[in-house]
Amino acid sequence: MAELSNDDFFRSLPVFTDFEGVTDSGNYRPLPDGWLLAVADIVSSTKAIASGHYKSVNMAGASVISAVLNALDNGDYPFVFGGDGALVAIPASGEDRVRQALAAVRTWVTEELQLSLRTALVPMGDVRAEGLDVRVARFSPSDFVSYAMFSGGGASWAEKQMKAGHFAVEAAPQQTRPDLTGLSCRWNPIEAHNGEIVSIIAVPGAAGNGPEFQSLVADIIAISMEQNRGGHPVPVEGPTPALAFEGAEIEARATASAANRWLRKLSIAAQIVVIYILDKFGIRAATFDAKIYRRDLAANSDFRKFDDGLKMTIDVDAARLSRIEARLREAEAAGVCRYGLHRQQSALMTCFVPTPLMRDHMHFIDGASGGYAMAATALREKLRAAVSSALDTPVASPGTP
Repeated sequence: MAELSNDDFFRSLPVFTDFEGVTDSGNYRPLPDGWLLAVADIVSSTKAIASGHYKSVNMAGASVISAVLNALDNGDYPFVFGGDGALVAIPASGEDRVRQALAAVRTWVTEELQLSLRTALVPMGDVRAEGLDVRVARFSPSDFVSYAMFSGGGASWAEKQMKAGHFAVEAAPQQTRPDLTGLSCRWNPIEAHNGEIVSIIAVPGAAGNGPEFQSLVADIIAISMEQNRGGHPVPVEGPTPALAFEGAEIEARATASAANRWLRKLSIAAQIVVIYILDKFGIRAATFDAKIYRRDLAANSDFRKFDDGLKMTIDVDAARLSRIEARLREAEAAGVCRYGLHRQQSALMTCFVPTPLMRDHMHFIDGASGGYAMAATALREKLRAAVSSALDTPVASPGTP
């Protein structure tokens, strides 16, 4: 059979439903030649989070996915949410539209969220010229959504190139706005109920993504699976609706012009009140059932992934967390992995809901006090310390015993 190279690549991939399948290389297929990686991240996200802007940071990361998918008419394309950034793989046919969307979302993030967003479009030809690849698998946590898993090292290389200033997509003119239809941030932070919300990033060490690293990933997943529902931070019945309006301002900035923002905020507030009433009294409105929506929200949530390494935001008790940390330390000492870990008391949800009347809405989970961004910072600090230690180690002169 000829290699797939059309826009239906992701939809045609085999689906696996047990998360343990991320360690099975047979689930992955290479991106077609000619595709590109749209990558983005927030500059100085750690500083923004320290200043209390964690919701804005997550909203900025999710806005990249929303803008790109809307630009491509909500087609089925592989993406990954990274907390303070995102990656979307796109076909060559969408390059011009996605370039415009990235430029517009970069301007929007600067003007509306007061954050600095880097954006880039990296061709797969350049990735493969480096001897790397981007291989994609399709994991379905429910009957209604699927999320992409990435391996091969190419996605990480593309991110490094972006941070070095290569393949950049510059910001659009002032006041340019992307289409962020469906992007929302209405839920309060979700408190831990097992112990702590822990964001974990584990990436391959010097030996690469080989059997030892895959064994580590399998072990971490196995420990987390001992927790009820695999450590899922969102209750099975979904988060409880509340009359909370803190996210209305950010959502209004995403979906309305300055002139119409007050009206959009009023509409969002009204929707929050209606959903609260429908849920509280078990009322259905036409085809919308608040309780079904909440259960789908929990089932559809993206709280664990593989993106050239394992990334999880899970709710675990102290005993299991201790075992996970011990296994990670052991693997790091052996050179099998590098890892970062961040603890917090609650999880944060950012949503992409093109229409609440359909059941394919997507929900991105991160730790509520920095999550993946703080775990990544911890990982980078370890790497810097290791490099510094190596540079400071005196080298014996010839003849020295």
